[in-house]
Amino acid sequence: MPTWSSMYMQNANSPLMEQLIFFHDQTFMILMMITIMVTYMMSMTFMNKLINRYLLESQNIEMVWTLIPAVILMFIALPSLKILYMMDEMNNPILTIKAIGHQWYWTYEYSDMKKIELESYMKPSSTLEKSEFRLMEVDNRIIMPMNKTIRMLVTSSDVIHSWAIPSMGIKIDGTPGRLNQGSINMNRPGLMFGQCSEICGTNHSFMPIVIESVSMNQFLMWMNYN
Repeated sequence: MPTWSSMYMQNANSPLMEQLIFFHDQTFMILMMITIMVTYMMSMTFMNKLINRYLLESQNIEMVWTLIPAVILMFIALPSLKILYMMDEMNNPILTIKAIGHQWYWTYEYSDMKKIELESYMKPSSTLEKSEFRLMEVDNRIIMPMNKTIRMLVTSSDVIHSWAIPSMGIKIDGTPGRLNQGSINMNRPGLMFGQCSEICGTNHSFMPIVIESVSMNQFLMWMNYN
């Protein structure tokens, strides 16, 4: 049964999100080191009375305080560029799912193996089970196989929407008349929650997304059943 912590703070469920978390932690540590060092140097400057009124310039000091920030920026830029290319990479997806945003619900189309179309609305509070989350559960979940590369196509039929699943590090804008794509690869079975993250109208906060990650055999059984 899901818990409140799994709803608000779900663990990463994709290699991309794991890399994003590692990058966040690394950047945070670098910023903490810079903050501590600058605070220490400012404190020492305010507290001591050492002066040198004949010091006009120092090429060595200027070279050091130019090179050190450049090296630090490289430690931030290189992992960032790596993740940026990972987000755009599409490695032989076995399945393509198309998500269409409407005001205010989602439509999903499975067209690779069998033509299946689903409309996904938020579940009313009166129909929720005890283990389901209010304002987050839908009547038709997206069923996806785990440990497989899946291509997600996102568009919209009216205004700009955004298909976002935080635990998988994916956020794709749905623009009318345009197809945007993203790659999904889930590490484990379970439920992943998301929402439209674009302000698309008065009921913007009532179009949740729920992905159910299952094994490949369960996914094929679901496809045959539908």
